[in-house]
Amino acid sequence: MCELLGMSANVPTDICFSFTGFLHRGGGTGPHRDGWGIAFYEEGGYREFRDPHPSVHSRIARLICEYPIKSNIVISHIRQANVGGVKLANTHPFVREMWGQPWCYAHNGQLSGWETLDLASYRPVGSTDSEHAFCHLLGELRRRYPDPPEDRRGLWSSLHELCEKLRGLGVFNLLLADGEYLYTYCSTKLAHITRRAPFGEANLSDAEMVVNFVEHTTPDDVVSVLATEPLTDNEEWVRMQPGELLVWREGEIVARYLSDE
Repeated sequence: MCELLGMSANVPTDICFSFTGFLHRGGGTGPHRDGWGIAFYEEGGYREFRDPHPSVHSRIARLICEYPIKSNIVISHIRQANVGGVKLANTHPFVREMWGQPWCYAHNGQLSGWETLDLASYRPVGSTDSEHAFCHLLGELRRRYPDPPEDRRGLWSSLHELCEKLRGLGVFNLLLADGEYLYTYCSTKLAHITRRAPFGEANLSDAEMVVNFVEHTTPDDVVSVLATEPLTDNEEWVRMQPGELLVWREGEIVARYLSDE
């Protein structure tokens, strides 16, 4: 299956270290050779890079490692194709506008019966179950909330409900962001780590690279990283529970929803 990488931080932060390890899983230390993508939210704007080729051999991916784009929220994905051909239109992350904001989405897993999911406001460009599920999910949120809700917790509860429904169709691990919040939902595998003072060293599992975060941070920085599998071998990552939705803002968990099952 595919793999996910996400970041939420309280200051603009580059993801070069984590992405360096992650890209090696795209055809190097892992079998995910069918494309990759990464999206950044920066100063109220949105930028993304997508490539249908293996990330370990991608010059664009190397550019991301060497060009420290600083962002508060990042979503990245490496693909092992199950549904839909290997082409640019089927690479994650996908993006759609809602309430004047770019909503970015990446999915790990495979769904059955996804063709029957209702589509309201949005239509897929590619042919994957992932993008179809995204269009369904965002369309349902827009139907329930035509305008941005004042009570965000109602929105978050609805998002969890919809994720639980999609989990009933198969494996549905998700990263979703609106520019202010990062949403992470676990069906089978998703782990996270929050780095804050006192900072220390971290060793990548998939590449020979060590970083001492003391040299790159201030005492007030808070940076949380999420991945399908832990990216470092000398830090303690927390694995999410099946059916758990976490809402992140500025590197901190601001809401948690658990499955009733």
